[in-house]
Amino acid sequence: MSQAADTVISQAREFLGDRITTNNALREQHSHGEDTHPPVMPDGVAFVHTTEEAARLLALCHAHNVPVVPFGAGTSLEGHVTPVRGGISIDVSQMKAVLQLNPEDMDCRIQAGVTRLQLNEYLRDQGLFFPVDPGSDCTIGGMCATRASGTNAVRYGTIRENVLGLTVALPDGRVINTGGRVRKSATGYDLTRLFIGSEGTLGIITEIQLRLHGIPEAISSAVCQFQTMKGAVETVIAILQLGIPVARMELLDEVQIAASVTFSKLENLQPLPTLFFEFHGTEAGVAEQAQQAEAVALDNGASGFAWATDPAERAKLWKARHDGYWAALALKPGWKGLATDAVVPISRLADAILGAKEDIAASGLTAPMVGHVGDGNFHTVILVPPGPDGLERAWALDKKIVARAVALGGSCSGEHGVGIGKREFLEQEHGLEALAVMRSLKTAIDPRGIMNPGKLFLN
Repeated sequence: MSQAADTVISQAREFLGDRITTNNALREQHSHGEDTHPPVMPDGVAFVHTTEEAARLLALCHAHNVPVVPFGAGTSLEGHVTPVRGGISIDVSQMKAVLQLNPEDMDCRIQAGVTRLQLNEYLRDQGLFFPVDPGSDCTIGGMCATRASGTNAVRYGTIRENVLGLTVALPDGRVINTGGRVRKSATGYDLTRLFIGSEGTLGIITEIQLRLHGIPEAISSAVCQFQTMKGAVETVIAILQLGIPVARMELLDEVQIAASVTFSKLENLQPLPTLFFEFHGTEAGVAEQAQQAEAVALDNGASGFAWATDPAERAKLWKARHDGYWAALALKPGWKGLATDAVVPISRLADAILGAKEDIAASGLTAPMVGHVGDGNFHTVILVPPGPDGLERAWALDKKIVARAVALGGSCSGEHGVGIGKREFLEQEHGLEALAVMRSLKTAIDPRGIMNPGKLFLN
């Protein structure tokens, strides 16, 4: 441990007590997320309960040039929470208060450690819900930091569209409030959007003002299988171009669906490319949407819809989708998984997905594919073979898939963020001048470079 970090930990104990620790088990827990990057132990771990505590700790770290890494649930897939230069891991997972609920305005204010499942349980009796659903039960602060998306984004948007304002503790200990409770404002720079997706490199998000939505009157799900991946992808494109308002539209390739059939006990499904649908609205509206989507699917060679209107059936279906990562890992017990993340314009979705399938076949690796294809986003879980070159082969495949997506006018990340793994693609995606502006913003807000160093930028 550096002398500077030791000084910070000693002084922080005055207001955090035993909530700042050098315990080895806690340091190891905070040395990595759910990714394949090498873990690095922080010098200490601090559990903050308020914005004021986070700000005081940041001021100490700023004064002593000690790196800081924000930590939520640890579900990051791109190395965001790995403290590559040591320092203090500031854990907000105990900041779980719902500070304010405004049912008439359909908004609420929460602390950053609240998870989406906790919030929706709290909201259930109000007839409201928070729709952004990345799959894992991550903290909403972490979702803001990585600009998370998920299965509902095709209808309700990503986290960016569902955040009205933030409270942020800046690197030097100052606290700012961005945005507010109104649905629009034409005043000043949009600081809320600056911090959403900043990956902990500009400050620590401690409170969030969220937009909420009414629970739909009717919800219906369906499963549809295809003989070819091309037919499934063309169905997605046609449904979007026709403006059918699906709430969720998820793609699982034949490898993923085979894994999910075994792992999640999905009887009656074959190992074929599969679409999961969900429709929200009135009883009549949902029925009409589903009939339109079914007609499109049948025109593209689908074998028909299997309906799930019972809540238990729907829950089983979407749990299977959310458990896709674990189902993929179960194909090769003991192997690790490298999750890719790419997004393209809808018109290039077929090129991106079919090209990725060719890359997977050429690599000789097993890589089940899933996707939030309603907004052009898809993932593969590349199973990393044991042995000295396994991870290198997996990363080579990941880079091929991402490079194709960027070349098709897409992005290297639709929702996982950049972290460590996608830094090399930022210049290709944004250009040197845009990167220079990003760096200047980073320098202006964090001149000492203590906030999550080693992330977003290559140096």
